[in-house]
Amino acid sequence: MFELLKAGGILMVPIVACSILALAIILERFWTLRESRIAPEHTINELWRWIKKKELNSKKLKVLQGSSPLGRILAGGLMNAKHGREIMKESIEHEASQVIHELERFLNPLGTVATITPLLGLLGTVIGMIKVFAEIQVAGVGNAGNLAGGISEALITTAAGLSVAIPALICHRYFIRRVDALVVNMEQEAIKLVEVVHGDREIDVEGA
Repeated sequence: MFELLKAGGILMVPIVACSILALAIILERFWTLRESRIAPEHTINELWRWIKKKELNSKKLKVLQGSSPLGRILAGGLMNAKHGREIMKESIEHEASQVIHELERFLNPLGTVATITPLLGLLGTVIGMIKVFAEIQVAGVGNAGNLAGGISEALITTAAGLSVAIPALICHRYFIRRVDALVVNMEQEAIKLVEVVHGDREIDVEGA
């Protein structure tokens, strides 16, 4: 593997660095964007039980706030529920914007890796072909070994760049869709909470 990287030339260094960064982000996001961590079902079920039994108090709100990102959003709304529907909704939206920002963390760098690694590979291709033509100009086409070295460098960097970019792009798209799905789920629960608190909706008996 080291010989292969060495044959690819100096541009293999940033490509390998990008691959390490992409792998770290992918593993971290897979761990972080779990539904059981972001919007656990037991959190909302427990909240409905507290509301139904009129056991909701400041202590339980703090527990809810620290339980999960969804709990943080719902607690933010409940803390201001007494000020009316609109203030409650604004509080939920404020907390939700911060949570969404955290969910999208590192996705821009991952998208950047997916974009620049093919360009680095292309640059390696260009440099490799420049070396090939420079060798032809100096020694002609008789030295096949030197020509093969330049062509090999060009092909290796191109393959390496694409090998990093393709999975990075796939994971970037997957995580964006994952965040969207989580946000929709949390939005539905927040709307339901506003309607329940202000008497426009009954608590689901099964959920409670």
